[in-house]
Parts: sequence; structure tokens; C-alpha cells
Amino acid sequence: MSVLVLALVSGSVIGLALGALGGGGSVLAVPALIYLLGFTPVAATTASLVIVAVTTATALPAHAREGHVRWRTGLLFAAAGTGPAMLGALVAARLPAAALTAAFALVALVAAVRMLRPRVGSGDAVRAVRPGRAAAAGAGLGAVTGVLGVGGGFLAVPALVSVLGLRMRAAVGTSLLVITINSVAALALRAGTADGLDWAVIGPFAGAAILGAWDGKRLATKVSGQALQRIFALVLLGVAGFMLIGSAV
Repeated sequence: MSVLVLALVSGSVIGLALGALGGGGSVLAVPALIYLLGFTPVAATTASLVIVAVTTATALPAHAREGHVRWRTGLLFAAAGTGPAMLGALVAARLPAAALTAAFALVALVAAVRMLRPRVGSGDAVRAVRPGRAAAAGAGLGAVTGVLGVGGGFLAVPALVSVLGLRMRAAVGTSLLVITINSVAALALRAGTADGLDWAVIGPFAGAAILGAWDGKRLATKVSGQALQRIFALVLLGVAGFMLIGSAV
């Protein structure tokens, strides 16, 4: 199978997951870039940031039109994560490939476990916002985005619901704003690692992800969201295990 076909298929699957689940699909971008498309871990995390930033920025206007983006809340949350995202990008460039792969596998494992656990509450109850907790959550998400090149939707949405008291739909829409800002901030300090990227692969990958996200939205209306989440979590568990074994060899 050609590299272009692999890029299109991978992007479609990741976009499908993003569209159907409202976050978390981008966590598959890095392993797909490494194991299917031959990117190094550092190049894969940089390319993933490009793909994540483009995909979330493209999806953001639709959520905004539906009134599901809390701009002020999202900007404040993202502001706390911008510095850590940029610092994380510098750290990632200096980490050994095996350490970067292992760290990513652990985050993927955490994401899978969170998806398999039943959700407590739906975000209908509005909680009081604690500035310290909000800043800590935003900073933590920014650091993860900067180091590992993932959007962190699987972390951003629960944080926006539990820490900032947003309802679920508003949390999903607002998370797109946060992820876009954090991804762009991390990319700003990864300019040196972007020179050798294969844009002939990244372009089709990102394009397929954008189109796949639209199909994912339609799929979510036909298949139980809980069922989709469980399937995705099981796939993610397998990917995390494979990456942990690979980093140890």
C-alpha cells in the first residue's frame, strides 16, 4: 500500500473518531505517523500538531455557529496552557525517541482508561469555578500538547466540565478553541523540527481528517456514542501496549 493511501486512510479514521466522539481521535495520529508512515517520534509529534491545529480550527466555526463555544472561558483556559505548551515543545525536541514514545503510550493508556470508565454526570450541573484549579488544568493540558503533539480533547473536555462547570456540548466546542491555541503555540517553538517534514504526506492526512470528521458527526447520530467510545478505547489500548513494547525494545 502506498504512503499516500496510508495517509488518507489514517487521516479518515482519525477524523471519523474526532467527529463521532468530539475529541480523542488525534491521539492516534502520532502512532499512525510513526508506525505506518515512517516518521521519527519528534517529527511525528510536530506533524501531529499541524494536523490537530488544522482539523480543530476547521471544526471550530461550525460549533461557534451553534453557540457551543464559550470564547472568554476558552481564551482564559488556553492562556494558562500557552506557556507550558511552548516549554513542552522545547522539552520534546531534547527527549530520546524511546522516552518520547513511552510517554506518549502512557498518555494513550490514560485516555483509553478514561473512555472505558462510565461518565459521572453529564455536565448539566454548573459548578463554581476555582481559578487555581482552572489554571492548573489549563497548564497541564498545554504541557501535554507541547510535549506529545496531541490535541488533548480527551483531557480538555472533562476539565472544562468538572473544573469550569461547562455543559458537555459547550465543553466540546470550547475545547476546539483551546486545542487550536495550544497547538499553534507549541508549533511556534518547533520551527526547527518542521524543516524536514514530508508535507506531501501531512497535507492529504490533514485533508482526510477534516473530511472524516464530517462523516463522524453523521455516524454519531446512527450508532450509540457509548459503543463508539468503547470500540475506540479498545483500539487505543492496543496501540498503547504496542508502543510501550516498542519503546522497551
